[in-house]
Amino acid sequence: MSNPVITQPGAGSYGTNVQTGEWSTGLCSCCSDLLVCALGCICPIALSCYTANKYGENVCLACVPGGMAALRTHMRLTYGIQGTICNDALMACCCGLFETCRMAREIRIRNGET
Repeated sequence: MSNPVITQPGAGSYGTNVQTGEWSTGLCSCCSDLLVCALGCICPIALSCYTANKYGENVCLACVPGGMAALRTHMRLTYGIQGTICNDALMACCCGLFETCRMAREIRIRNGET
């Protein structure tokens, strides 16, 4: 007979700020990742599709009304970032480009790509 499991394996490493409940970068920290900043300035739709794809969602999510707000909510819950659904909708609507850049940076940081 095998030995019983006494302890559960720990959670994987997802990058910075997993325990703090905050985004790894600020809303206006565009220059911290020049690739994301350039793509966001040249073609914001391409950055939105890139972000959805890197997160594991369909790239068409970026073209659906409310899609980026839904992606932000899911990302926030997955990474343990504090906030509300109302805040997610407002940030995606009012600060769309900046928020899309921040979400792309967050994914890249947590995947170890920066």
